[in-house]
Amino acid sequence: MRLRKARDDSQGRAARDAGGAAGAMVRSEEELEVGVESRPVGAVSVAKRVETEHVGERVTRGVEHADIERADPAEHDSGEIETLPDGSVSVPVFEEQLVVEKRLVVRERIIIRKTTVEEEHLVEADLAREVVDVDADDSVRARVHSDGGG
Repeated sequence: MRLRKARDDSQGRAARDAGGAAGAMVRSEEELEVGVESRPVGAVSVAKRVETEHVGERVTRGVEHADIERADPAEHDSGEIETLPDGSVSVPVFEEQLVVEKRLVVRERIIIRKTTVEEEHLVEADLAREVVDVDADDSVRARVHSDGGG
């Protein structure tokens, strides 16, 4: 930046005033030059640190659950996955069925013959029989008859 200041030379004015003759005069002016210099005057330091804070927040979330309903297939069920009017999905479950055919086939003939063999066995058993004892008083004993069969 420059600032100017004008000034007249006093000698030039005096020479013109004294002789009345024309003379030379010097005129000068001052100039001011202004500049900027960078000089250290102090320091500023910057440090970084981490603070940790534990936070928690309750959040509602939707969790899908599957409700399974088992139903017998319709008579002409296509076996395809179907979306029902309520938005649920109907998935058919397949199983392999065993197809078994049985037939009667003669593998062999078995012949059975009977023979009679006589064997002798001793058979033992305890047999019980009733025995009747007749006891009569002496006064009637003569009137009681026994056949003696024992």
